[in-house]
Amino acid sequence: MNRGGPRAQHRREPAVTEPKLNVIEAQCVAKGMRMTEQRRVIARALAQSADHPDVEELYRRCAEIDPHISISTVYRTVKLFEDAGIIERHDFREGRARYEQISETHHDHLIDLRSGRVIEFQSEEIERLQADIARRLGYRLVDHRLELYAVPLADAKKR
Repeated sequence: MNRGGPRAQHRREPAVTEPKLNVIEAQCVAKGMRMTEQRRVIARALAQSADHPDVEELYRRCAEIDPHISISTVYRTVKLFEDAGIIERHDFREGRARYEQISETHHDHLIDLRSGRVIEFQSEEIERLQADIARRLGYRLVDHRLELYAVPLADAKKR
């Protein structure tokens, strides 16, 4: 019996599982970006955002995770992610840019002018109407951005 053969030398290494990358981290890696730990923190904070944070809010969230992160690092990283087409910048008439992960599905925004809350919505009726308008004007619609600015009905009734 040959105990020193190739079979005896093969040892099975324990499986090491990497933590699952969020979509933003995965896109950064796919685009060949160097992912420092601080960039990962920023990517995770953006990916976990249910709202559309500005850089200052994003910085506050990241600083809770990594107190050594600087606001300039957050600004640079957000710009890097935006330039790479990973996140999208929105200017909702507030004098500050807000960001969200680029979505695979199209959606529009309704902005509550009282609270600043941004509500995402989808409407096939609006999509059809926009395509019809473009067609009537001799164009094929390839993209659009719709932002509705509104006040709650309770506020509107007071006026």
